[in-house]
Amino acid sequence: MIRLAIFASGSGSNAQNIAEYFSESNDIEVSLILSNNSKAYVLERAHKLDIPTAIFSRDSFYKSEEILKVLANNKIDFIILAGFMWLVPRYLVEAYPNKILNIHPALLPNFGGKGMYGDHVHKAVKAAGETESGITIHYVNEKYDEGNIIFQAKCQLTSSDTPETIAEKVHALEYEHYPKVIETVIQKSFKNY
Repeated sequence: MIRLAIFASGSGSNAQNIAEYFSESNDIEVSLILSNNSKAYVLERAHKLDIPTAIFSRDSFYKSEEILKVLANNKIDFIILAGFMWLVPRYLVEAYPNKILNIHPALLPNFGGKGMYGDHVHKAVKAAGETESGITIHYVNEKYDEGNIIFQAKCQLTSSDTPETIAEKVHALEYEHYPKVIETVIQKSFKNY
């Protein structure tokens, strides 16, 4: 069984979607949900799904390797970022080479980087007058949104779209594609496992 840890900072709708997708799998399971926000709704979702959780502070994440111990104790094979707002530190990237995935709510390399998350992205896409947006699923490295791209999906935009309607279109792509891409990447990664 390949064991996933999901890192999330907020509501956790993507985390729940991923957990539900793999709930019937014989090969992959969401074994742990971690958050840097003790009030994040993702923790409530995890509780309802009967998935263990861990909460950590900025100091423990950046000034220690405590998270590695938590991941090792839970025998985590792969890390999935789903609305996680902090830059992943080098020690974690090195411990999980090509085994940390992120989803970004735009077509990278456009509209990426520090501060470009959630509604900030959709507002920037609207302000730029873009005719399409979408999602990018990529490996995580030590810089925001600069890891190698694995998959992109697009949605068409019209002049009547608002940041809110752009967000709805992008969320639909996230829910449709993220779990399937995770599954494909893991199967390729562990075929000789």
